Amino acid sequence: MPTVEPILEIRGVQKFFGGRQVLKNIDLVVAPGETVVIIGGSGSGKSTLLRTIIGEHAPDAGHVYLWGEDVCHASPRRLDKIRQRFGILFQSGALYSSMTVGENVALPLREHTDLDDKIIQMVVKMKLELVGLRDFENLMPSQVSGGMRKRVGLARAVARDPEILFYDEPTAGLDPIATSVCDQLVIDLRTKLGVTSLVVTHDMKSALRIADRLAMLYNGEFIAIGPPADFRQPADPRVRQFVEGLADGPIPLRVSKTDYLADLLGLHEKREPATGNRP
Repeated sequence: MPTVEPILEIRGVQKFFGGRQVLKNIDLVVAPGETVVIIGGSGSGKSTLLRTIIGEHAPDAGHVYLWGEDVCHASPRRLDKIRQRFGILFQSGALYSSMTVGENVALPLREHTDLDDKIIQMVVKMKLELVGLRDFENLMPSQVSGGMRKRVGLARAVARDPEILFYDEPTAGLDPIATSVCDQLVIDLRTKLGVTSLVVTHDMKSALRIADRLAMLYNGEFIAIGPPADFRQPADPRVRQFVEGLADGPIPLRVSKTDYLADLLGLHEKREPATGNRP
């Protein structure tokens, strides 16, 4: 059988902020048509990893390859060309408040194609129909709910038929019905259009529904990667605590490494060395 080239390959990625290591030797390969879900608690490094993959952050070590091209060392012009091949659904939807729903969806088509306006309007209707919002084309983002704004954001993300979609907390703030709708859209894009997806989330129900594979980040490194079945009855107690939402377990609520009492009393503050005898 021929070997399928990965659409995304992450090798040895490390990232530091202010001396604190946020990502530690991250390795991940995503095949075409696969849905990989990255899970983990707040501060585990999920969003930093996503921003590094799309070229917003440069890693301090390692490489990110999209379609075999090194995103980390691409020129701004080449990076822009690479970005035109993928779509992003931001956590808030990131719609322009001064544009209508239809204008938001049409924006990438107007900026990056030479399509006739009639064709653009047709594509906008098709993408809004895909997310169930065709009749909302002329409304402003402020006139639709938060869940609808996310669906509009998804319609915009797929406007140019991307080969891979990146999702940043797609179900955050959604009610259970809207979450199920969003999950089904991710599944439909994979099964009907063959779209590859990388999803960052802490919503375990959603993750288990949509994933071909899950990868859990903890303290900046992957501690488990595998199919959903491996996460339904995980052997690692850290994974089990996160999946089951347990308050008690090896993952602490507090992540401060300094002593609490010493910090309150200011004992960690640096003091100037004495320069002579006191009077």
